[in-house]
Amino acid sequence: MRSTITERLNLVMLIDDNETDNFISKRIIELNGFAENVEVKHSGRSALDYLEEHKNDLALLPELIFLDINMPIVDGFVFLYEFENFPETVQKKCKVVILSSSDNKKDIDKIINNNHVIKFLTKPLTEQALQEVKALYVP
Repeated sequence: MRSTITERLNLVMLIDDNETDNFISKRIIELNGFAENVEVKHSGRSALDYLEEHKNDLALLPELIFLDINMPIVDGFVFLYEFENFPETVQKKCKVVILSSSDNKKDIDKIINNNHVIKFLTKPLTEQALQEVKALYVP
């Protein structure tokens, strides 16, 4: 059952190695009152480390993760693979939205079939895209 967000999320995480994309996404989230806090991680590894550090305190975990596919070392695919190892409580709390410039159909098909991914968005993040995510969000 899908429901609409009626108020701001507490925490959203951006995972992208591109500073400009992170800046734009963070501003769009802030300007639209989408989340109280935005945690920016520049690699899949630093995001996984954050989740590991906070896995026992659900209040410190993001409700939504905007994940880029193409990053060095720990890309979006590796992040999702390792995300499977987290406790179910973490997996249920943290919904994943792919935010990528990739238009590779094989990549898109592979990633949208992942159980944790609720939406695939093409960069840059927009107000309309946030509204689409709100419509899909299931707490």
